[in-house]
Amino acid sequence: MTGLKNAGGALVAQLILLLQTHPKRATAALATILLTGGSGAFAVANLGPDPADLPVRTLTEAVPSLAAGQDLADLTDLQSFSLYRSETTRGNDTAESLLQRLGIADPQAAAFLRSNNAVRQNVLGRAGRLVSAETTPEHQLSKLVVRWTPNEDGTFLRLTVERVEGKLQSKIETGRLTAAPRLAGGVIRSSFFAATDAADIPDNVTMQMSDIFEGDVDFRRGLRKGDRFAVVYESLEADGEPLRAGRVLSTEFNNNGKTHQAMWFQEPGKKGAYYTLDGKSLRQAYLSYPVEFSRISSGFAMRVHPVHKTWRAHLGTDFAAPTGTKVRTVGDGIVSFAGVQNGFGNVVFIDHANQQTTVYAHLSRIDVKKGQRVDQSDIIGAVGSTGWATGPHLHFEFREKGEQRDPMTITKITDGAQPISKTARADFDKLAAQMRIELDAGTQSYAMASAR
Repeated sequence: MTGLKNAGGALVAQLILLLQTHPKRATAALATILLTGGSGAFAVANLGPDPADLPVRTLTEAVPSLAAGQDLADLTDLQSFSLYRSETTRGNDTAESLLQRLGIADPQAAAFLRSNNAVRQNVLGRAGRLVSAETTPEHQLSKLVVRWTPNEDGTFLRLTVERVEGKLQSKIETGRLTAAPRLAGGVIRSSFFAATDAADIPDNVTMQMSDIFEGDVDFRRGLRKGDRFAVVYESLEADGEPLRAGRVLSTEFNNNGKTHQAMWFQEPGKKGAYYTLDGKSLRQAYLSYPVEFSRISSGFAMRVHPVHKTWRAHLGTDFAAPTGTKVRTVGDGIVSFAGVQNGFGNVVFIDHANQQTTVYAHLSRIDVKKGQRVDQSDIIGAVGSTGWATGPHLHFEFREKGEQRDPMTITKITDGAQPISKTARADFDKLAAQMRIELDAGTQSYAMASAR
């Protein structure tokens, strides 16, 4: 054994001397040994003691139980948990149907929802309101929260039904909406609305894009298969939950090889508007349509009157839409009449600049008063069938110096908006550069997703 140790020591000494004098040759030799001498390495390892012959020691130590001193019932309580689920209310909801969709089996909670005035007035039968529920593992209601936006003032209402000391209680609070940017994009396959639906873009964002580009893009007849678009818009959230979409912040539309871009910008103390990314105003004096998501049922032409059954001129445009559909003013102005008038039924007249007037007739309700100033896109009422109407629709007129003109020509009237001022130009350019990056990201990400 001593001889093996001496031989091994001599070999190590020779290797050290070789590494010092001829490092390259030593490295090559070592590599050769490692590649070809594996069996030898194992042979040396086998000279060690057999693990089976090594002594074995057993150590035993008491470990205190984490459940020491607790009853089984206490341990069961430690395993309790809550279940969470969200839903959207429907127009035909009852207390039972809403709770059933939320996975709640709680007769006491159903009876409370039926009898509570706040729930009956603001939840049951009200479509489109966000509901979040917290339940026990036994599917009993612990907490129910309903959130919705009653108007356009940037706030939301929160109705809470909660079990306190075994009894259900309700309260209504007001909160402030927060805006978070959302990015989306799409490709035209058949129609613009089909493409935005496929991209999960909210309807009001789609209409805003249509309004922004209506002077440049013919969304009814001018789209081509393969046209692309991108949009950055506000998602208005309540307690971190998205309730509705807000304003379009920037958007891009590539139509038939030509790219159109727009972004929202507001100078301090001035009215905001949409501009091209190089600073040109896109604001038109009038919007094309006073009703969103409608179709023209009768144009500016001669026709047989549906009520009087006589051949006469139709001096406006009729937009077919369900009763209750919101009606918006197509331009800035002042309400000169709001009330009932002959065959118009509920009607609103708005006076604009240059002796121009727009008329909105057959309304189911009126949301403005005489003398009130309104801005483009403000809601002034809702579609109805009051007056001489055979069904729900909006009769819309455009008058210039008292004479009716074809309403479909009003988008050709320019607004004359002022360009970006010198003092605000630096802020505008900074925002425009950011929007370019976001729109490029939206277009490229959707194109990559579509190509998969």
